[in-house]
Amino acid sequence: MSGTPFERAGENGRLTLAVPSKGRLGEPALRLCAEAGLTFELTERSLLVPCANAPVDLLLVRPSDIPEYVQDGVVDLGITGANLVLEADADVVTIADLGFGRCTLEAAVPEDAPQDALEGLGGLRVATAYPVSTRRLLAERGIDAELVPVSGSVEAAPRLGLADAIVDLVSTGSTVSANGLRRIGLLLSSQAVLIGGREAIERRRELVDRLDLMLLGVVAARRRRYVMMNARADDLARIRTVLPSMGAPTVVPLADEGEIAVHAAVDADDVWELLPALKDAGATSILVLPVERLVA
Repeated sequence: MSGTPFERAGENGRLTLAVPSKGRLGEPALRLCAEAGLTFELTERSLLVPCANAPVDLLLVRPSDIPEYVQDGVVDLGITGANLVLEADADVVTIADLGFGRCTLEAAVPEDAPQDALEGLGGLRVATAYPVSTRRLLAERGIDAELVPVSGSVEAAPRLGLADAIVDLVSTGSTVSANGLRRIGLLLSSQAVLIGGREAIERRRELVDRLDLMLLGVVAARRRRYVMMNARADDLARIRTVLPSMGAPTVVPLADEGEIAVHAAVDADDVWELLPALKDAGATSILVLPVERLVA
């Protein structure tokens, strides 16, 4: 884009990616872009940030504005929360889940309320900062509630007499319980997503696919660990029975006869149980390393 960043994207041949400028998605989104190989410099007043090593410009804006910007062609792509896409009712394509910014949209009632499931919201006044998505998600379950749109501290609405229940985003649940509320049901699981405009995806297919590949390489790598170990060749069969990996492990002969090195990429969640099992199977000198990027 040239001049104001609010012209239509792509006029200078570069791909424009909207990134949250603040909030819980801001820093992780920028870190993902950097780890994917995009080189850029931010200043305190940064708005439109060109990448030095790729035909990509980052537009730093509020995450709630990103779905509309993508839909209207102001930008080609955007990183925002899946819940914000639903709330904006935007006509965009969700290209990829990005694995961070996880939260849930849940209903909660006062501790002493009788309701213990979502169906109990029928006929109640429900306060929420997400009225569009709450109305749709309740309607899908056949629940007819009176919505009370609020901003700010949604959790305080029942205590102030504004509502009988709330629907709000939950990360840990500590804020809900601290306000004397009890969670009664899940409406939506959300995380950061990469979204694109339908026209932009078709028109800029090569650049969109390349950026998607680079971002997902980092997302996939974050879920993996690279495990290296030494072992006796006679123990390889036992090691393979306990070694979950993307495929056959790499086996390298060592200088000492009968000794081998075994390398494999494994799920990060498996490491806790995997290391003692490998040791019991005969592995020694086990190293666990992060994976920078993984392209299947």
